[in-house]
Amino acid sequence: MIVTSTPAADLALTNLAYCSPSDHRSFAVPGTKLFLANVADAFILSLSPHESIRPGHIALNAIQRRHARVSTGDSVSVSRFLPPDDFDLVLLSVELEFVKRGTKSEQIDAVLLAGQLRKKFNNQVMTVGQRVSFEYHGNNYIFTVNQASVEGHEGSNGPERGMITSDTYIVFEASSASGIKVVNQREAANSKIFKRKEFNLQSLGIGGLSAEFADIFRRVFTSRVFPSHVANKLGIKHVKGMLLYGPPGTGKTLIARQIGKMLNGIEPKIVNGPEVLSKFVGETEKNVRDLFADAENDQRARGDESDLHVIIFDEIDAICKARGSTRDGTGVHDSIVNQLLTKIDGVESLNNVLLIGMTNRKDLLDEALLRPGRLEVQVEISLPDEKGRLQIFEIHTNKMKENSFLAPDVSLAELAARTKNYSGAEIEGVVRSAVSFALNRQISLDDLTKPIDEESIKVTRDDFMLALQEIVPAFGASFDDLERCRLNGIVDCGDRHNHIYERTMLLAEEVKASDGNELVTCLLEGPGGSGKTAMAARVGTDSDFPYVKIVSAESMIGLHESTKCSQILKVFEDAYRSPLSFIILDDIERLLEYSAIGPRYSNLISQTLLILIKRVPPKGKKLLVMGTTSEVNFLDSIGFCNAFAVTHSVPTLNTDGAKAVLKQLDVFTGEDIAAAAEALNDMPIKKLYTLVKMAAAQGRHVGNLDTAASSKRKIQINHFFDCLRDIMRF
Repeated sequence: MIVTSTPAADLALTNLAYCSPSDHRSFAVPGTKLFLANVADAFILSLSPHESIRPGHIALNAIQRRHARVSTGDSVSVSRFLPPDDFDLVLLSVELEFVKRGTKSEQIDAVLLAGQLRKKFNNQVMTVGQRVSFEYHGNNYIFTVNQASVEGHEGSNGPERGMITSDTYIVFEASSASGIKVVNQREAANSKIFKRKEFNLQSLGIGGLSAEFADIFRRVFTSRVFPSHVANKLGIKHVKGMLLYGPPGTGKTLIARQIGKMLNGIEPKIVNGPEVLSKFVGETEKNVRDLFADAENDQRARGDESDLHVIIFDEIDAICKARGSTRDGTGVHDSIVNQLLTKIDGVESLNNVLLIGMTNRKDLLDEALLRPGRLEVQVEISLPDEKGRLQIFEIHTNKMKENSFLAPDVSLAELAARTKNYSGAEIEGVVRSAVSFALNRQISLDDLTKPIDEESIKVTRDDFMLALQEIVPAFGASFDDLERCRLNGIVDCGDRHNHIYERTMLLAEEVKASDGNELVTCLLEGPGGSGKTAMAARVGTDSDFPYVKIVSAESMIGLHESTKCSQILKVFEDAYRSPLSFIILDDIERLLEYSAIGPRYSNLISQTLLILIKRVPPKGKKLLVMGTTSEVNFLDSIGFCNAFAVTHSVPTLNTDGAKAVLKQLDVFTGEDIAAAAEALNDMPIKKLYTLVKMAAAQGRHVGNLDTAASSKRKIQINHFFDCLRDIMRF
């Protein structure tokens, strides 16, 4: 089309292009009342018809012609523009200046001007670099578009442009030489710090952390959303640091990285703790200072208008240990903490810095680093609940579902219910493992060059079930240890044992049903081999607690007292991270290194256990502690029994109990059971199993219960009594 000038001077201030009524119809956007034209591939203009414009001509004002690099009479390419979906501008940042530069000065209210521009240029498309002239309160101005943000299009390669709507936030800037002073810029500041108008955590790959993210936003970013003069009037400073802590794999690093991506301005600096260390004297402290150098220069040059500088410290406990706790002789770690404290909250402290630290060991950090003014916001990123696990499964299976690789028999809700105490990283591992099973079905090891049919790839429920067996949660139940404690299975030992089992299961139900934090303790005492550990393991399995751990002396052979205490403490600390936990203290006298000669025991381990058994779990955590012992008199003498709320005595087998066990084992003929049971009165059940195995071996049967029970031949009673004499103590 041929370029001509705007028909009237007042029309030059509308930012519209004008054409003949006959040409106007060809630029209509279907389904709307919009008429848009792409002029010289430089910018998008709204078109309006004008009778004075001849067909084949387009009228542009002087600023538009200058931007398109054309003059009147030149030919310019003009095509209809069809706006894509989600084309509305969330943020428009513009720089103001007078049309005629001079010595005059004006004070402009940002709220009023933003409302005027939204009304005047509604549904017009703005492109970065575009210059637009307009009239406001009798003065003619030009604004240059510096930023045009459309939600969800931050990473697109095309021109940065979008359409002005009534919800577009407008940020005004003006150089000091322009003579324009912008005041009352509240509305524009609402979204200046963030790229998005709203947050969808699942689209960011964050699942099950809505409550934690809400706390972070309230504490850290709320004051930064408002313009700086509001914070000054309130007399507050922005939060400069926060600490994310919790078990490994729960999403601390993910949250920190996504926060960095959501913020406008400076790219965040990500530092792995040990990276700042150096072998040269003073170089480590210099590395810390260099992290803050850009923020210092920015604040010195721009003051309150400077951008937010985010510094992310992963594994911050590696360099910010409590001062005086290291014995390396160099004092480097102490110097790092001192340097960091000086930069965050020193005499020349910065207000444009946000330090995000992440650690699994909050207890190792220097206390001064955690006080208000430094890393004052401390958010625990704990294990996700069932709703959170469902969100995480949805995030990691979303692509599968979109591409029809997820079989219809897969229920994510069922998987979320089955994965108690799984962290986000472990759930991701479950999905990866399930996919590996599905892919492995498509591969033939005999012919690796065989073509693969992508359409037949389906990740099924069975794949996920196999993956759950392969990926075991770090804070889950120790089923292997529980099964090892009852190798001979569970048999009915009579009413006395059943009563104790029912009472201990009631304790487990009490813990589950409690509203707040709950601590229930129980001690099972009785002669050695009476089945105390097996009963505790049975309760641990049947109670369906997500976290079950056995603390036994066999896992601590050869360890020093202090090391044993540390291991026991770790089990309890891990239990506090789970909403529902069950700890079994097996053979407490062995844990205490008890010896009857002396007598001797470890007071250090004893005091550690007493403190931990009595310590109430954190808010929202529930704990059942069950101990077993064969030396109840010794424990009572050192005041240990008083630490347990309930004590049950697990008895040896009486004649009726022995008869019931022998009937279930089915290793004797009917007439021999009564005689054998009579001889087994007051016998521990563990010794009964040993006796049956010995008698079976003597009768040339394979020495295990299953074979003995399934054999056509029964144990002869004379073999049984021969073995009984061998194991009896006189």
